[in-house]
Amino acid sequence: MKLPELSIGSLVPKFPIIQGGMAVRVSTAPLAGAVAKAGGIGVIGATGMSLKELKEEIRKARSLAGEGIIGVNIMYAARKFADLVQTAISEGIDVIFTGAGFSRDVFRWGKESGVPIVSIVSSARAARMAEKFGAAAVVAEGTEAGGHLGTDRSVKEILPEIKEKVKIPVIAAGGIVDGRDMAEIVKLGADGVQMATRFVLSEECTVADEFKQMYLKAKEDDVVLIKSPVGLPGRALKNSFVQAMMKGRAPKPEQCEGCLKECSMDYCIMKALTNSRDGRVNDGVVFAGKNVFKIKDILPVSKIFDKLLTEFAAAK
Repeated sequence: MKLPELSIGSLVPKFPIIQGGMAVRVSTAPLAGAVAKAGGIGVIGATGMSLKELKEEIRKARSLAGEGIIGVNIMYAARKFADLVQTAISEGIDVIFTGAGFSRDVFRWGKESGVPIVSIVSSARAARMAEKFGAAAVVAEGTEAGGHLGTDRSVKEILPEIKEKVKIPVIAAGGIVDGRDMAEIVKLGADGVQMATRFVLSEECTVADEFKQMYLKAKEDDVVLIKSPVGLPGRALKNSFVQAMMKGRAPKPEQCEGCLKECSMDYCIMKALTNSRDGRVNDGVVFAGKNVFKIKDILPVSKIFDKLLTEFAAAK
């Protein structure tokens, strides 16, 4: 079985592998640049960054990527959504991924600047809407994904439904951690795959080692669904913070910077994610995909690509 060729507008990566954009500085320039250099699409998680930080990250990623493709992921739920999009465009970003809500304006901005927009969706209806407004491709994200979720259905269910309804490329996301998973989802019609959890356990990912160790030590029943102030459920690893939150004892925000358009104020999601990223894993939320427990090593991005491709080629 051959890997499909993925075209997003005029962009054609060497391999149809996208590194999912992880917010609050989990996927930054070193990771995105390495993925782009390896032949995939490297994605900076822009949500939670200042405009100055985003500019610096894009420039650094570009310096590491060679001729590779660099994108950004920006949550529509972020209050600075429009400013982050315009900043990325002004820095010459190759592609913008967006989810956690729907913006019509972003397609106009993309068309005016020549930057393809990829919508992250969880239903055929949302995929059709994205195509209608001008999306160059969609990411079909199932419930197996880490972080904020838009559905309780498997990517294996929603992918064929979306493929049937749209003509643009459909990239599968959620629970894909190795080449065998890639082969299975390509057989179901995916034009490419998006993987985030696998790339956290790379040498280039800049999160604290304590964060990575939680991934390495995770068992299947450590992966749980949580409630997020964003208004969406999330998939994360069980820890002291999550257990307190499930009992209604998560610490309330001491001050609010208004990072989200809407927030339940049950706890500060930005602080919870920042704590975990910086190594205070029992004082925050550690987002992870459903199949994180299958990953048993930390490798350079180039070796991860070699392993994915070898496993894909060997899959029956």
